[in-house]
Amino acid sequence: MKTDNLKVLLVVLGVLVVGLGATSLMYYNKVKELKVNPQKISQEENQKIIDAVGKLVLLPEGEAPTIATVTDPEKLKGQQAFFARAAAGDKVLIYTGALKAIMYRPSENKIIEIAPLVIGNPNASAAPAPAPKTTENE
Repeated sequence: MKTDNLKVLLVVLGVLVVGLGATSLMYYNKVKELKVNPQKISQEENQKIIDAVGKLVLLPEGEAPTIATVTDPEKLKGQQAFFARAAAGDKVLIYTGALKAIMYRPSENKIIEIAPLVIGNPNASAAPAPAPKTTENE
């Protein structure tokens, strides 16, 4: 009876050691891979976002977007109407060639906003137009 329990214990310990070794090897290889190509995780995350948004809306073809994360929505809400419904963690896909910006909320898997991208001097467009002058004819 004792030898059967000892055999079971040895088998369980052996399985645990092999499992722990395999897990350690997997993490070691992942860390090694990240040291060689540190941008790989960022690229994979960006591709997941692009794939998710692509299932919800037709994306411009032949162009890789610039992806930004909303960190301070209150600050952005005062600057542009595009960010009126923004929340922390939202992703903004910016397609400069197609002149399109898309706000995506990963937590809800929803497109929050799509807007045309205006590239130019933001100060010039934000300045109010001068009041028209009137002249009096006598």
